[in-house]
Amino acid sequence: MTTLFDRYRLGGLELPNRVVMAPMGRIRATAEGLATPSMAVYYAQRATAGLIISESQQPSLLGQSNPGTPGLYTDEQVAAWRPVTDAVHANGGRIFAQIMHGGRVSHPDTTGLQPVGPSAVPAVGDVFTPTGMQPAPVPRALDTSEVPEQARSYAEAARRAVDAGFDGVELHGANGYLISQFLSSNANLRTDAYGGPIAHRIRFAVEAVAATVDAVGAARTAIRLSPGTDIYGVEETEVPELYAALLAELARFDLAYLHVEATAEEEVLVGLRRAWPGSLIMNPVAPESPKPTDRTAADHWLGLGADLISFGRAFIANPDLVERLRTGLPIAPADRDTFYQGGDAGYVTYPAYQYTAA
Repeated sequence: MTTLFDRYRLGGLELPNRVVMAPMGRIRATAEGLATPSMAVYYAQRATAGLIISESQQPSLLGQSNPGTPGLYTDEQVAAWRPVTDAVHANGGRIFAQIMHGGRVSHPDTTGLQPVGPSAVPAVGDVFTPTGMQPAPVPRALDTSEVPEQARSYAEAARRAVDAGFDGVELHGANGYLISQFLSSNANLRTDAYGGPIAHRIRFAVEAVAATVDAVGAARTAIRLSPGTDIYGVEETEVPELYAALLAELARFDLAYLHVEATAEEEVLVGLRRAWPGSLIMNPVAPESPKPTDRTAADHWLGLGADLISFGRAFIANPDLVERLRTGLPIAPADRDTFYQGGDAGYVTYPAYQYTAA
């Protein structure tokens, strides 16, 4: 029987366990999108994970969603990430960079630019800005001639990520951001080759992946998806058919892995596991669930065929999460007030489990 603590071969990496640290925005980068020394400490503390997936990094200023997030589009940003990846590797870890283009989930107060999207349809709800939450603005619909450039931006960021020392990249195709917007049936109202029928709506995702594979190789390329999500108001019709078509196209690239969030019924997700021929990372808890992933959920999905399990919030307050899971130690709760406030408190200040003498 497969356990969380079995070794696993992932592309060119040998993982010591099947526990993955999921990507989580912590809003600790500088105003220029640079990684900081505290970020090196934060990730190095969690290097016992089989694999770390970094917080989202924008591939361009236009692609930035939230303030305080790091980027991968300037030489300075690349240089700032090298001490982070070096620290993870020095502690025996492995780390992929998540690349995220926010698309319509952005604001001019954050970037100085009008957000773009598949269509001029705003996201539902508020978005983060430097002065607090504000209603999502109406994005500018990308012209057909502009779409390939946005797809290539993932590949350009991937090259920089490898230069910065990352072991690979994960394209963020989930949670209502740009790739997810193209997959959507209500955010994407296009009538050209990128909208309408399923074969057209998956095209942007496939082109972004293809460009990234060309840039850094399939063994260093992965994608995260959230089938059926409604985050930021996206809707997807014909979810099983949509993702079956997408996975059929992606399967030909022999990617490092597919990372799936539990945003659809279990039957649908199990069907995707059966359809996907490569490595699968499962995140058993939807992003908006009040309960973080635990050992029970992890074991359940390993039993259903997942190869690796990603844990998000549990890693925030438990830098030694792998050991706690292995030995049944208590999982410490995280202080939600410090998730996005900046600074070291609630970031690098959580200790490993403190044993006391009997």
